[in-house]
Amino acid sequence: MPHLWVQGANLKQKKETKTGVKVKHSINRQFTMIFIALMAGTILLSWFLNRTFLERYYINNKTHVLLEAYDTINEAGNDDTLTSDDFQLELQKIFNKSNINMIILDFNTEQPISTDNDDSLLRKKLMDSIFDMKGNNADELKKLKDGNVHYLIQRTIDPRIQTEYIEMWGYLDNGDPFMIRTAVESIRESVDIANRFMAYVGAVSILISAVIIWLITRKITKPINELAKISERMIHLDFDAKYTRKGKNEIAMLGGNINSLSETLEKTISELKTANVELMKDIENKDKIDEMRKEFLSNVSHELKTPIALIQGYAEGLKEGINDDSDSKDFYCEVIMDEASKMNIMVKKLLTLNQLEFGNDMIAMERFDVADVVRGCVNSASILTKQNGITINFTQVNPIFVWADEFKIEEVITNYLTNAMNHADFDKVIDVKLEQHDNLVRVSVFNTGIPIPEDSIPHIWEKFYKVDKARTRAYGGSGVGLSIVKAIMDSLNQKFGVLNYNNGVEFWFELEVVNEMG
Repeated sequence: MPHLWVQGANLKQKKETKTGVKVKHSINRQFTMIFIALMAGTILLSWFLNRTFLERYYINNKTHVLLEAYDTINEAGNDDTLTSDDFQLELQKIFNKSNINMIILDFNTEQPISTDNDDSLLRKKLMDSIFDMKGNNADELKKLKDGNVHYLIQRTIDPRIQTEYIEMWGYLDNGDPFMIRTAVESIRESVDIANRFMAYVGAVSILISAVIIWLITRKITKPINELAKISERMIHLDFDAKYTRKGKNEIAMLGGNINSLSETLEKTISELKTANVELMKDIENKDKIDEMRKEFLSNVSHELKTPIALIQGYAEGLKEGINDDSDSKDFYCEVIMDEASKMNIMVKKLLTLNQLEFGNDMIAMERFDVADVVRGCVNSASILTKQNGITINFTQVNPIFVWADEFKIEEVITNYLTNAMNHADFDKVIDVKLEQHDNLVRVSVFNTGIPIPEDSIPHIWEKFYKVDKARTRAYGGSGVGLSIVKAIMDSLNQKFGVLNYNNGVEFWFELEVVNEMG
């Protein structure tokens, strides 16, 4: 039998959180590691660039400062303000800020202008450079002496203290020689200090940033984890979980969409399950109808086989004139008529049962006195009971009004009485009773005789089922009377059944009593 199944998948991962959601890689950890890697990479790259290019940049910057200083003193030389107090003050600010030293040999005053109180070393250095006593930089000196250039910039090492300098020396426009220099060692030291400081600050920044990033990403990923838990519950068809966080960002929109998806899935799965149940019922009904059809054809064929054979046999006997006397002919005709009558009754009962089982027979609910109906059925059966030596007892006098289909209830009582008469034995007594309890009345028909075998009780309501086939054949039973009872009581949604006693069997059914106001 096919089924519609709605199943969830099982997640197989490595790491399991407290909520049961299995995660291979935490998004919180991933975000944190990515940000830490980016920050560490940025700091390391900055440190590498500082270490590689900062000294060169610093020297280029110092060279630019020397050029600016040259422009300032050259302008003052042209204005003949080198010895003015304003210029001296301005010059002192520049050279103190830039950590450079300077000397100018003023030919007018024949007094050097210097930023250092002890300018003997600078003067000697300037003079050595002018006269190139050591013969260095011959080509540059030639250009300087020819007037093609006004100054030279070079890196030199002081042999006395083994200190490297950036030097700028030459002539101002007014012809005064000058020298400006700054120590390279201070640059290197500054670069080393900057690099070490960056390393320390970078390490601390990475640690602090890691904590901050962890907390921030945890806050960001918390709603994502909540959505993961909700989706996990949805996998197992638990749609009670809803995303409750407020917001207008993408995660909040996703949460709202998941809530809508959950509701849609719940509704769809509910409809699928309903359709599944209905489909199963339809399949079961189809199988049941097929079985009923097969059983019906088999049973009808079996039940009709005997009377048809008898009718055929006796009809052939009449035709062939086996017995020519009138009594034999009458007997043959009576057998044929009796068997035909049995077939007719069985076919009518089968048609009635078929209409009841398939709901084609309409139920006419009405208010009537069930005691009066029972009394009428008992009176109708009194002739047959007397002929068979059966005593039937019914003493109900007061009316009991019920809601039901009077015609069908009469048929139920008639079937019970007929069944009781056919199986009455021993004392051959039939007791018919009406017992009222609250809003129900139970109608019971008891007959003395052999109890029904326990294994046969569940089957006696089935079509053509016969406990004692030989006896049933003897009184001409069709095997569908109790099936009609079952179909009628099922159509009325009322209870019915059978009880075994030591000395007999009781069949019963119940109906709803009409109250006094009804």
